[in-house]
Amino acid sequence: MKTVMVVDDSSSLRQMVCMVLRGGGYATIEAADGAEAVAKLLGQEIALFLTDINMPRMDGLELTRRIRALPDYKFVPIVMLTTESHPEKKQEGKAAGATAWIVKPFTPDGLLTVVKKVVR
Repeated sequence: MKTVMVVDDSSSLRQMVCMVLRGGGYATIEAADGAEAVAKLLGQEIALFLTDINMPRMDGLELTRRIRALPDYKFVPIVMLTTESHPEKKQEGKAAGATAWIVKPFTPDGLLTVVKKVVR
């Protein structure tokens, strides 16, 4: 079973995303921000990171840069799941190493479609 790390400072959003992912056959690990995500990922086999951008302590862009700097996770897909839809933010995400972008609100089917496309 492939594992997805869900990083968002909204616990209700994390719960909803994890419920959708588990329903789609994925295991999940939750983190409330980038700093917690980095602390939890060492030694974990992660197939995908789903992260918000705007979070306390460490935002999703910095988390993406940190993940890309770690050899074990350098090529793991990172999907930004955010309310941000400005082209500049998307460009910043792409430059940091994001694989794809989902704008909130999203549908469960839409989320699973993107996850299935990027997880190998």
